[in-house]
Amino acid sequence: MADHSHGSPESTGVVARPGQGDVQKFQNPGLPPHRPRLADRDPRAEKRAERQVAILFLVSIIGTVLFFVGYFLIPLDETIETLRLQNLTLGLGTAFAMLGIGVGIVHWAKTLMPDHEVSEDRHEIRTEADRADAEKIINDIVEETGIKRRPLIRNTLLGAMLLAPLPAVFIFRDLGPLPGDVLRQTYWESGTRLARDPSGTPIKASDVTIGSAFHVIPEGLSDSEHYLEEKAKAVVLLMRLNPESLNPSPGREDWGYEGIVAYSKICTHVGCPVALYEQQTHHLLCPCHQSTFDLTQECKVIFGPATRPLPQLPIAVDDEGYLIATSDFQEPVGPSFWERG
Repeated sequence: MADHSHGSPESTGVVARPGQGDVQKFQNPGLPPHRPRLADRDPRAEKRAERQVAILFLVSIIGTVLFFVGYFLIPLDETIETLRLQNLTLGLGTAFAMLGIGVGIVHWAKTLMPDHEVSEDRHEIRTEADRADAEKIINDIVEETGIKRRPLIRNTLLGAMLLAPLPAVFIFRDLGPLPGDVLRQTYWESGTRLARDPSGTPIKASDVTIGSAFHVIPEGLSDSEHYLEEKAKAVVLLMRLNPESLNPSPGREDWGYEGIVAYSKICTHVGCPVALYEQQTHHLLCPCHQSTFDLTQECKVIFGPATRPLPQLPIAVDDEGYLIATSDFQEPVGPSFWERG
């Protein structure tokens, strides 16, 4: 009797595809052969790779130090140049802090950690022997990283990891308390003249023609101790329409002057500057997220993610013909999520 067992898949390791019998077969290739890297063969290359990883971790440490230099040592004198320098320093410091750790760990894994493939069956951990095996596996993983026998990498990594989260701590701390009623009060008050931004020149009602638009700040704002903060809240858009096009709500009939109206320039969505005025449609457009406000309807939101109209600044004219504010804004300026802070 003939013995056909030598042709079975179990005896040869040849696996047949389902439904195709023995017509098409393939040999299980198993794991690919391991190709030693340069650092596996040459001790000098291994040392060089170790130094490279340590340098990358040092770059992370230097980046964190650079962040603190910008945070603590660059004085804030509220000039644009100083703010740009501090923002650049903070940004570069944070980038190098994160990049050094990330690239260092990747380079460490690719050049120094074992790269051979291992496969094993999964099994449930039940007995003490199984738990001991699992512990051994974890210890083997730690040993494969080489962190115990590479103090240079270990120490620089620990330093980088300890320092890297600190910038985030200080940044989150700077978010500060809720603003309370800070946004309910701006530099505007009764009798303050409207002035061109940035020259600070007062504006007469006769200067504002139909279809024109002015970027306006309170007169004397440049003398404020906190110029940028106050300007961020008080900046206004001033426009003139045909008075018949306006539809003021009851109680706001005298908030404008002969078709001249003033509205906060700060979008009520996330605080971007509303800088685009469409003369034909009388729409104000925020370029950040396309929130659109209808000037003829007290800057009601007609499109986009903003949830409330732009706050209106009540204005009038003084004895010399200059436009003045009759009071501060009657509602908080800026993003709606600060409104109830």
